[in-house]
Amino acid sequence: MSDPFAQALHDYHFAQLREPLRYRSGERIEEVGIDFYFETVDLAGSWLASWLDGPVLDMGAGAGRHALALQEEYETVAIEQTEPLVELLRDRGVTDARLADMFELRDAFPADRFASAIALGTQASLSRSMRGLEEFLDDLAHVTTADGTAVIDGYDPEHEHTREKLDYYDDPAEGLAYRVLQMEYDGTLGEPWLYRLFTPDRVREVVARTDWTVADVQYGPEYLYRVALEKR
Repeated sequence: MSDPFAQALHDYHFAQLREPLRYRSGERIEEVGIDFYFETVDLAGSWLASWLDGPVLDMGAGAGRHALALQEEYETVAIEQTEPLVELLRDRGVTDARLADMFELRDAFPADRFASAIALGTQASLSRSMRGLEEFLDDLAHVTTADGTAVIDGYDPEHEHTREKLDYYDDPAEGLAYRVLQMEYDGTLGEPWLYRLFTPDRVREVVARTDWTVADVQYGPEYLYRVALEKR
């Protein structure tokens, strides 16, 4: 078992969950609820839906919450980088679930393949740095059309609730922080996940160096925000 997070979601779906999924940061441990990843999403008339057109790429699709809703209206390709999650997605009814890395998009898809793309679940923060985010957005621009759109989300590092997270690490640079997190499930401790946290203003700085522009920012509950991108 190489990815405790993926295996825990897989086992939950197939009614084989052996113990809780846990977050670890050093000696600090926190049990994680999994139900959230399987909630039904209603996109009708939503802010998110207003920025999307098909075909859509769902990056880091997880248990398929958004892919299942999107494929009712658009051709939707959902990607994950572990076999257990791809198996889960297919069993849940996602019609096109593939094994692919969202940070290696040029290897997975041809130019102009998608009209829209989403990365919801703060996965864009796994780009690890401002330069990494820029490279990710450049690759995303390559696989989307000239009039393409995208929506990514993140935790605002300056919000007090973000600072209270188990795995939060401060950064002296304005508008930046880190998360360093390990998942533990069924006796296996996964590799550390390094998240680079950006405020929306720092995201704008990065986006300005790409083919994208920030079209809108929506703040969700507390510390989560979503950024709508469109091509210049």
